[in-house]
Amino acid sequence: MSAPQDAGAAAVLAQLLAQLAAEGADPAGLRAVAEQAGELGATRALTRLGLADAGAASDMAALRELLQTWRAAKRSAWRALLGWVTRTLGALLLLGLAMRLGIDLGGDGK
Repeated sequence: MSAPQDAGAAAVLAQLLAQLAAEGADPAGLRAVAEQAGELGATRALTRLGLADAGAASDMAALRELLQTWRAAKRSAWRALLGWVTRTLGALLLLGLAMRLGIDLGGDGK
């Protein structure tokens, strides 16, 4: 969730807690229930994703490292391709210029 959505959700929660408190409910108890519900929801979501075990943090770190490596390899491949295309176009330009100027590229000496 992004920061504006977090702020909006927090505002809605605060409004609901204030409304229930106005009806006579204990604000501290309501806040505790809301926090427990949030914890339970987060735990369920992590469990469904397979990230509720003790090794989840190291798994996430490994995935982040793998993603960074993939991005670096992709960037390197694009740069290599761009360099290859640039050199090929330069060679073709020089070849066309040599042909236009009538320079003998055969090397047979005739």
